[in-house]
Amino acid sequence: MLLNVSYNRPKIKKQIDESVGQSFSLVDRVKLGGIGSGKLVINSTSKQIYNLLILDSYRNVCSIEIRPKGIILSFRSLLETYALVIPFYKLKIYKGQSQEYSVYMDNYFVKVKADEKRIHKFMRKILDYKLSNNELNNMNYYE
Repeated sequence: MLLNVSYNRPKIKKQIDESVGQSFSLVDRVKLGGIGSGKLVINSTSKQIYNLLILDSYRNVCSIEIRPKGIILSFRSLLETYALVIPFYKLKIYKGQSQEYSVYMDNYFVKVKADEKRIHKFMRKILDYKLSNNELNNMNYYE
């Protein structure tokens, strides 16, 4: 779901926490080696996100935060902050080209430039965490 998170609205915060879980504690962040991606340059997006990004003339960048049950992809447009909240069961990450990752959820997508080693490592971390999280959920389901 694509949300405007510029303002402190408890209803939206609750909706995000229910979808992807609350933010990790400081201890968990250290254990994971960080949960944020830093700035990622956007190459292309779906129509809904593109229509927001063309409203200003700044460089199109985003960041990704890992949560216990998904990720939050954030970007800014016209002094507003938007978040694409993606639970792991809807998250698809593709690496079509050698220097580009595509993050998909339903009819939304964002393609980011991956020209640094840290970006490749962070995408691997997301996929590994998604896999380990999925295995834990499946074990609890079958027991």
